[in-house]
Amino acid sequence: MAKKLASPLLVAFAFFNIYVIWGSTYLAVAYGLKGFPPFILVGLRYLIAGALMLAWCKIKGEQLPERKFMFRQAISGTLMLVGGTGMIAWVELYISSGQAAILIATEPLIFLLIDRKNWSEYFSNKYILSGLLIGFTGIFLFLKLGVAVANPSPMATIASIVVLFSAVLWVLGSLITKDSKGSSSSTMNASVQLLAAGIASMGVAFAKSEQVGFSFAKVSAEAWAGLIFLIIMGSLLAYLSFVWLLSIKPPAIISTHTYVNPVVAVFLGWLLINEHVNMAQLLSLIVILVGILLVNVPGYLKRKEVSVESA
Repeated sequence: MAKKLASPLLVAFAFFNIYVIWGSTYLAVAYGLKGFPPFILVGLRYLIAGALMLAWCKIKGEQLPERKFMFRQAISGTLMLVGGTGMIAWVELYISSGQAAILIATEPLIFLLIDRKNWSEYFSNKYILSGLLIGFTGIFLFLKLGVAVANPSPMATIASIVVLFSAVLWVLGSLITKDSKGSSSSTMNASVQLLAAGIASMGVAFAKSEQVGFSFAKVSAEAWAGLIFLIIMGSLLAYLSFVWLLSIKPPAIISTHTYVNPVVAVFLGWLLINEHVNMAQLLSLIVILVGILLVNVPGYLKRKEVSVESA
């Protein structure tokens, strides 16, 4: 019923947000890091966005999720937003925003490896097997040629591996939140996720002693602009769009944002802050995206069959 009631214009707007706005958040993080330590940056982002979202829900008279669902939303939010997005802020201290976005594009491939209950279906399909092989070949090429050659620093390679690990945590969090909606609205659930992630991020920041030597008075206008963009556009708009789409659309359709995000991130990084992009990185991105396209072919074919039968 929810799918039928969803306005096509609203759905298109939500997809624009997770395609383009999310792709631009990698650049916003780069700006934010000019004045904020990484986990203080993401902690402030989540706490402020979560508080605003929760206040909006309470003004409308919404109730908090049931205890078991609140716990699950808090766990999923921490996995996705601290383990996933939060780590990306740290990673961008060592590699470019475009490089981070290219590696994050592997999430659909990682989803197939983690979704164990459907392995028999996945690994008996020629498209999925080919896509996984091609996609992970692209990852290998990127690590070997796109990062190691362009930036020989050991921390660049470590940071690239951390991005892949963060993608795993994002997928785990996504699987939890999809089955933990309860009777609460997408907005209320997102506010719980954001607040939990904000608290956890600040915990990580203090454990890393990021507060030592940090002063809000020293934060540049560019960094403040980056943080404000991340709060309003990245969390309030794009993340809420993602959570809402999870409740009305198949994961395979939503995962198509991984085709667009790295392209947007690489282009904006090159255009606005002169991030270098070499041919090996672009070729690796194309190989990874071809792999993602192939693993999604069975889902596209299945939906086409359903549409024909319905007609």
